[in-house]
Amino acid sequence: MDIWWSLHLRREPASVPLARRILLQTMAAAGVDPDVSYEVGVALSEACANAVEHAGPEQAGSGDDGFQVTAAIIGDRLRIEVADSGPGFAVRVRRSGRRRVQATGPRPAGTAAANRTVKAAAPDLCAESGRGLFLIRALSDSVQFRNHPRSGASVCFDRTLTYRDHGERRGRPFAHAS
Repeated sequence: MDIWWSLHLRREPASVPLARRILLQTMAAAGVDPDVSYEVGVALSEACANAVEHAGPEQAGSGDDGFQVTAAIIGDRLRIEVADSGPGFAVRVRRSGRRRVQATGPRPAGTAAANRTVKAAAPDLCAESGRGLFLIRALSDSVQFRNHPRSGASVCFDRTLTYRDHGERRGRPFAHAS
């Protein structure tokens, strides 16, 4: 059985544990190994916390001060995307003239949208912040950071799942309690 869900949440701190709780309960119901669920929950929490903290104030007239979380479990793969309507990631031009998405802060106004994979150095372990993107990369199989053409950014990450029974759930219905 495949599972897909999407949430539109307010850009406030209380939304972070709500999104994580829904993901963890979904994975528990699907029989995902608790250790894998925990790691994915941390990655989701970091992505949501970044959307809450860095998306910036709502744009005048947009009426949208939230962010969206979409998750899909298909067989043994989990894909999560967290998208916001903020300024997006900064775009830095390399010496070669190629653009690179800088996932450390908002992009300057008027920059073109970009879809790039970002490589990051290890964070300062003594800093109060700045470890979220590093943790998402460390706890996921692959990560993409994207700027949207109009405004906003998204973090999309994938993870291979293992199940409590060490088998694959592909095509098998959930067990029902009697």
